[in-house]
Amino acid sequence: MSEMITLMPVDAGLHTAALQAVYAATPGYWRLYHLPGPPADHAERELAAAQATPGRALLAIVRPLVRDNPAAGAEMIGVLDFRLHWPDAGVAYIAMLMVAEPLQRQGIGAQAWSLLKPWLANAAGIHTARVGVEQFNVVALQFWAAQGFTLTGESDRVRVGEKFVRLLYMATALHAG
Repeated sequence: MSEMITLMPVDAGLHTAALQAVYAATPGYWRLYHLPGPPADHAERELAAAQATPGRALLAIVRPLVRDNPAAGAEMIGVLDFRLHWPDAGVAYIAMLMVAEPLQRQGIGAQAWSLLKPWLANAAGIHTARVGVEQFNVVALQFWAAQGFTLTGESDRVRVGEKFVRLLYMATALHAG
């Protein structure tokens, strides 16, 4: 892996602009929904929704500004959005793992998942991780399959803006230890 990353809670008072910049640095994601980019207040709305939703957390994926010198500061390069014990006890639902486009396909997403996975299993009491992926998002389906997730056979049709999207659910077992 080319980058050393860390996960840290996103604080609405400190990180809203940095989170919005991550959303803006992923134009390909928004094009999947035929949007020119994220809504201008997307970070603010997501942070408010996370605060109002029991068990929901946004973790920033950060890297040092200067390689091998964390004291020089860090920058947010992605986000992990998940909810604990939802839809059932012992299940974590991963709503999004997003990495800024210039840094995609460098192992950062896999590294972020590898950092979150043991915490979910050991500290949060989670035995299953679940993710819903848009059926047209082949890259995300392949990514989660590479992380050990398999299709459950379940799907939902959800409204996104003016359109409906089919989510395919994938899951993997987590083991404490």
